[in-house]
Amino acid sequence: RQQIFTEAELLKYDGSNPNLPIYLAVDGDVFDVTQGRGWYGWGGSYNHFAGRDAARAYVTGCFKEHLTHDLRGLTPAQIKGVDHWKRFYANHHKYFKVGTVVHPEIDPSTPIPPPCKQSVGQKP
Repeated sequence: RQQIFTEAELLKYDGSNPNLPIYLAVDGDVFDVTQGRGWYGWGGSYNHFAGRDAARAYVTGCFKEHLTHDLRGLTPAQIKGVDHWKRFYANHHKYFKVGTVVHPEIDPSTPIPPPCKQSVGQKP
């Protein structure tokens, strides 16, 4: 059974509580990555993705400024990159989809997230 999360509910699964699973979302799809606790748990290299939908950061490499689901202004290639990461988690042998996260609508008058000063290189 798939769950529907608010952003606040998803945040509870950020890896800070060792008694809860670790969830992350990519473009609305929520995945259980608990088996990757070393990566996604508290202090892990990818903990910044846990408990949120940071779809933009997956393709920009901006792990501070772009921890958002806001995909406005991305190139078609970057949008394909977001789809790649959704498939990565959906087809992973240790991770699995548990539901979706519902985001508040993005106000079109808010600025598109600006490029970050220092991005982290993408894995091949």
